[in-house]
Amino acid sequence: MSADDQAFLDVLSSIPNDVKRYSVEVADFIDKNIDQIADIIRESLAGSPYVPEILRPRLPPPTPPVLQLPATALEKVQNWISRHKFLTGFIVIATSTIAYRTYRSNCRLRKVRRARRAGSGGRMDVVVIAGSPALPLTRSLSLDMERKGFIVYIVCNSHEDEVTVQRLSRPDIQPLTIDTTNPPSAGNSIERFAQYLQNPQSAIPRGRKHHISLKAVILIPSLNYQTSPIATIPPSSFYDLFNTHLLQPILTIQAFLPLLTARLGPVEKFQPPKVMVFTPSIISSINPPFHAPEATVCSALSAFTEVLAAELRPLAIPVTHVQLGTFDFAGFTPSWNHRGEQNSGGGHFGLLPPPEGLDTNAWPDSARQAYAKNYLSQSSSAISNGMIRGMRGSSLRDLHNAVFDVIDGSNTSGVVRVGLGASVYGFVGRFVPRGLVAWMMGIRRVDELATWQSSSYNSPRSSGSDNGEASHESFVAVPPLEQVGDAHVWKET
Repeated sequence: MSADDQAFLDVLSSIPNDVKRYSVEVADFIDKNIDQIADIIRESLAGSPYVPEILRPRLPPPTPPVLQLPATALEKVQNWISRHKFLTGFIVIATSTIAYRTYRSNCRLRKVRRARRAGSGGRMDVVVIAGSPALPLTRSLSLDMERKGFIVYIVCNSHEDEVTVQRLSRPDIQPLTIDTTNPPSAGNSIERFAQYLQNPQSAIPRGRKHHISLKAVILIPSLNYQTSPIATIPPSSFYDLFNTHLLQPILTIQAFLPLLTARLGPVEKFQPPKVMVFTPSIISSINPPFHAPEATVCSALSAFTEVLAAELRPLAIPVTHVQLGTFDFAGFTPSWNHRGEQNSGGGHFGLLPPPEGLDTNAWPDSARQAYAKNYLSQSSSAISNGMIRGMRGSSLRDLHNAVFDVIDGSNTSGVVRVGLGASVYGFVGRFVPRGLVAWMMGIRRVDELATWQSSSYNSPRSSGSDNGEASHESFVAVPPLEQVGDAHVWKET
């Protein structure tokens, strides 16, 4: 058989397969469309006037319309959730967080906070507050600790401080005189206090004696800071500021360190005391203009607290940095009304007193032209001088509860933020650009500056040259304050 014959036979053999495939496709097409074709033919015959009535096909009755009932409230909610999945998830998370924090807050409010008592009813826990007795924060905290059953000692540096403590008229709030500027005297005071802690005490004369223990040392630095441009602050003010606001707290903690690192009670009952350092946190979080004293001192105290915590951590002595917001001191400063406005007598509702030196007329002309406009705008902003304008501040109960929770070990965090604005401005200081914060406080660009004017005093170098004693040393001439008045601008001459 030739090749041509074989090809012809192959074509003939494939014809049945092709016919079968085509027939199947046609049958499928007819099956799919036969009903539609029949309906079209039936409707055409039924509506044709040329077909007799008897031969006309009868159409099926029309399908009744489907009634759509209004959606129920549950169905509407389900449909909205299906369309807004991400927003629903955010609402669920936010609601859960608020509910959890509310539950925790209610639990903390219902918590019974009382210091330990001996079997005879005597007080066993001692708290030392190293802060000025004139501060409302010191007075409120000492009174609350005394009400909770602590023996409170307030560190006093002068006779006036002792009189202020005695005016509280509380038998369990006593002054503890420590002269930190005189190390031998401070050491003797700490030694006498340690002997008092080691000796058993009795609640009543000839009663059963019990041991007392030091539970905490609370450091409250001075909270009064000057607000002014750096160019207008004299060196003596910086010197006094660092001495009273920074060096004094450091020396106080240094004086107590031998007492903190020594075991004063029985081995089986001894627990290391806690150390708490208070600092205002709003200004130091954002470091706004014209607040160099507070920002510098608070930043230095924060760094000192971190180093102190690192040194005392191996000794199992916890150190807690309490960052303060604003509080309502209505019960301790009655001379201020509820709107935070000053009446006769001074005082205030916030954490800090009102800003000082708002009168810019005493500044030099160059400083007033460069800084006065922004200084006044910033002083009238919402967070001027650490206060949140228009808000009364948190209740002092929040601070009292936070301090007690640290003392009894319920809160072991190294940093505790309490008070209105403490957490919010901490977040702003970490994540919000500085330029945006300054703009929101009213700081604007200054385009016109004063013309430079030479100083009117003679520097030591110029006087030495007149006497023929040439000096090649480079220094900055700082004249006495009585020569230059408020013109605190120094230059090399």
